[in-house]
Amino acid sequence: MPPVPTLQVEVPEPDLVRVQTTPAGGWTAPAAAGVSVGFGRAGAGLEVTVAALTGTGVSRIHLRWRRRFAGVRVLGDAWERTYGDTAWQGLRPEQVFPWMVLAHDLVTGHTWGAGVDVRAGSFAGWTVDPDGVSLWLDVRAGADPVHLGERNLNAAVIRWVAGTQGPYPTQCALAAAVCHDPLPVGPLVGCNNWYYAYGRGFDASAVVRDARTLADLVGDHPVRPFGVVDDGWTMDGIADGRRASGGPWDVGRPVEFPDMAEVAAAIAAEGVRPGIWFRPLLARQAPDAGGLRPWEGGWALDPSHPATLETVAADVTRIQGWGFELIKHDFSSFEALGRWGFQMGPRPAAEDVHPWDTGRTTAEVLVDFYRTIRVAATDAVVLGCNVVGHLAAGLVEAQRTGDDTSGRVWERTRRMGVNTLAFRLAQHRRFFAVDADCVASTPETDWAMNRQLLDLIARSGTALFVSVDPATRSNAVDADLAAALRLALDGGTPGGVEPLDWFDTTTPQRWRSASGDVEYHWFEAVGADPFDLTDAAEVPEEVAG
Repeated sequence: MPPVPTLQVEVPEPDLVRVQTTPAGGWTAPAAAGVSVGFGRAGAGLEVTVAALTGTGVSRIHLRWRRRFAGVRVLGDAWERTYGDTAWQGLRPEQVFPWMVLAHDLVTGHTWGAGVDVRAGSFAGWTVDPDGVSLWLDVRAGADPVHLGERNLNAAVIRWVAGTQGPYPTQCALAAAVCHDPLPVGPLVGCNNWYYAYGRGFDASAVVRDARTLADLVGDHPVRPFGVVDDGWTMDGIADGRRASGGPWDVGRPVEFPDMAEVAAAIAAEGVRPGIWFRPLLARQAPDAGGLRPWEGGWALDPSHPATLETVAADVTRIQGWGFELIKHDFSSFEALGRWGFQMGPRPAAEDVHPWDTGRTTAEVLVDFYRTIRVAATDAVVLGCNVVGHLAAGLVEAQRTGDDTSGRVWERTRRMGVNTLAFRLAQHRRFFAVDADCVASTPETDWAMNRQLLDLIARSGTALFVSVDPATRSNAVDADLAAALRLALDGGTPGGVEPLDWFDTTTPQRWRSASGDVEYHWFEAVGADPFDLTDAAEVPEEVAG
């Protein structure tokens, strides 16, 4: 990682403060609405607290600072994952940039950035226009106003950075400024079969075979990789024709995975650390308590309800007790908020999400949910997928920062994998280990394209997981895999990589590394095919597939 200069500047109190008490209501001054919005110092940062003086509900807080923005390019983050849509762009005043925003002056080379500390008490998004910058704090409980009672809500701690070192070092400085306690984790390298099996037609022996392949490829490297059992191991899920798997997460499929502890032991016997996927907030049947609503052929569980947290903690404890050393939890934002990240815009929660507990904000509930998993996992590595990265930082060792790559369509891998690696790379080891998703080796995709992404991820030192169809193995493919996997287990190239042409494209091709600049060619001979990607871009592949 590049060194992070000290770039924090003191955040002044805003020039304008407004509140919204009902989600569809008008904006008023806090006092007129019976709401108190307070400000305090947090080093150079500004802490925002909210109280409801008259017991009224609160929905949103709007803070605005007068600043001039001209001749700038702007870059934001994402509510949860990116979807191939992150890019530097000109001013678009109505666009909400979740959590963090950078503005780079093309003339002076000066870069300014703003963000909020991780694990905030609100969903925080920025807008930038020629006359100023606004921060919009969504403090609702699902779609409902939060009722704080007599407590003060710590809604956000705001940080600003500024410097002339360049946009990427400034982005790194901003990430470091808003997260002070990332969980330490060594190189994360492994395999799973999702991108050639897609949850169907495999059993424990196939999982162990993949683990053996991985062990052969990395040889005697002292850092051991993970063999991850992905979706399809449990009953009544994708393999049974349903749209998705759901809990209870207490047994495997009776024929294919009769004893999950034995599966973990068999993976470990190959010299590979066992890992597993699960979907904590989907149940196959309506629960006795803690149900949010019917969802995806089952029931979404409400993370604000104590019964849900008890169920999730018990599931994680059981999985860890089977011997799995990496636990990947998935789909929880979709279940809890009723939307994928690309659907959220300025309204993260769907209008029909009405949680059991309206005394806490959705952000607070999700932080408690992530903490429940982290505590129950004890010494297992936790990898979050479809979680709100800014709220999970410090509670997951690794985070899937982008939507699915593909074992079917290279164009999807280019758009999703390369984009998220380039534009969220600054969060690597400052928030968590960044996971740009799997590199596939399948008959449907061109290895000449996939091997480039394999090389880039290995150089970056970020998490590298591969999904290798046994039918595609050859001496050449194995050699590529072995070299990249061992480099990734070493931690990547010293200093990692940095995107160079990211002002010009959503999928940078030129990258800086300690061993010299590298250029990749991401486009097939036909170029980017919008028809190949249309459906997949609108619906994540785990659903569309």
